[in-house]
Amino acid sequence: MQPNPPSSKFPPPHTQAPTDPFTPEPQHPRIPQDVQEAELIRVSSSGKTKIKSSVQRNIRQKICEQFPLLEPVIDDVLPKKAQLDLIKAPEKISLYALDNQVLFFQHHNDAIMPHLRIVHKYPQCFPTVQVDRGAIRFILGGAQLMCPGLTSPGAKLPPPEGNIPEGAVVAINAEGKEHACMIGVLKMSTEDIKRLNKGNGVENCHYLGDGLWKMDSE
Repeated sequence: MQPNPPSSKFPPPHTQAPTDPFTPEPQHPRIPQDVQEAELIRVSSSGKTKIKSSVQRNIRQKICEQFPLLEPVIDDVLPKKAQLDLIKAPEKISLYALDNQVLFFQHHNDAIMPHLRIVHKYPQCFPTVQVDRGAIRFILGGAQLMCPGLTSPGAKLPPPEGNIPEGAVVAINAEGKEHACMIGVLKMSTEDIKRLNKGNGVENCHYLGDGLWKMDSE
């Protein structure tokens, strides 16, 4: 699915109108855009490294610590006796694959993030926020998600008692759509997003149609 080009009402690159919910292009993506299309597919076919069982147990543990709701189904996601492979991509990106399908990825020593296909299969296991339907084409173009895009009509953030902290990995749903369209990292807590309603709310790390998605479709 190819996103439509941004409307002319949006500011040129590296500028931002006060009420625009998105920047026109990514500022600091976890998987750089120039790496996604060619390099991720190339490294996937250039060889994998089998992960030792002790390291695999550690990865499982970290995943369960980050996403506690995934623990009851972790044996379905990543069976204990299955062989997990490591694919090293540029920019210190590690891809964790099982049977040639990427399940999780990690930038350097940052949080481990799920591939969107895992989120689609187990949506109840990941913290989620929602943007309105107008945001979809910008997300699919790799835009960073600004706070107004999470507070506009059609968007949804958790109530105060369900506040999600800064730095958490979240799935991004879109109004009227069944499946998440983006994985990102909160740049501030969801309560701060409501309170400030400006600035970058979520860093766009993986979205439908990006290099990681296409690589898994090869």
